[in-house]
Amino acid sequence: MQRIYFLMCKPTHFDVSYIINPWMQGNIAQTSHDRATSQWRDLLSAIMRRARVELVDPEPGLPDMVFTANAGFVLDDVAVVSRFRHPERQGEEPHFERWFRSRRFSVLTMPSDVPFEGAGDALIDRGSPRVWAAWGHRSARASHDLLRKFLGVEVASVRLVDPRFYHLDTCFCPLEGGYVMYYPPAFDEQSNRVIDRLVPPASRIAIDETDALYFACNAVNIGGTVIVSKATPKLQQRLAACGFELIETELSEFLKSGGAAKCLTLRLNEPRGRAWVARSA
Repeated sequence: MQRIYFLMCKPTHFDVSYIINPWMQGNIAQTSHDRATSQWRDLLSAIMRRARVELVDPEPGLPDMVFTANAGFVLDDVAVVSRFRHPERQGEEPHFERWFRSRRFSVLTMPSDVPFEGAGDALIDRGSPRVWAAWGHRSARASHDLLRKFLGVEVASVRLVDPRFYHLDTCFCPLEGGYVMYYPPAFDEQSNRVIDRLVPPASRIAIDETDALYFACNAVNIGGTVIVSKATPKLQQRLAACGFELIETELSEFLKSGGAAKCLTLRLNEPRGRAWVARSA
């Protein structure tokens, strides 16, 4: 079996330097570089025991580059590079594009007027040949049609309505075996109906607000292991009952910026199975 590998970026320049989500409010210049570095290294160690990690060089003036989930969306050898909605993050785009090209990915880009924030808002289902894609805060609804066109994939579109959960990966996590861990109030009614239709009841792990605010859905899933910043005993028991080993690694410094384990990683080898087809959901 091919070993999973991820892209990460050292938090050399990480800080809260502006406000583009509610988590950043009140946290400008309130992060500890030493604590952030220690927490990032602990996450790196937890991942490297189970997977391979590649690094992209951090760039001065781009404090959120550490959140590599937003570098782009990867499937097979294709990388769809992000188009950030906020000017504060747009400077990351050429650095990530250059990195993908240096690793021989086929690089695709969205039109300049179509925001798309990569694997923050586009996640691969682990039980069906499907991409879950969100709109409402950062990525445009039009990006979903372009993902279908670029990659020939089924895209299940969902709308985010709670500004605290501004990316899909802050409130929705596909897990191995077709399970989905998610926070229903982050989505509108129609989107919850889409989730109910596409994910069997036994495979839906709906979390409560406490775990949602821990960013428990912002998890790194490697096989039977789920790595999170924090989870309640209730969620720990639910995941264990589904056969998952839960690992907690403190990421409080990154939560000040609105990110946790998943935000700090981008899975780079996402293979396409034979069943992948282009459909709308």
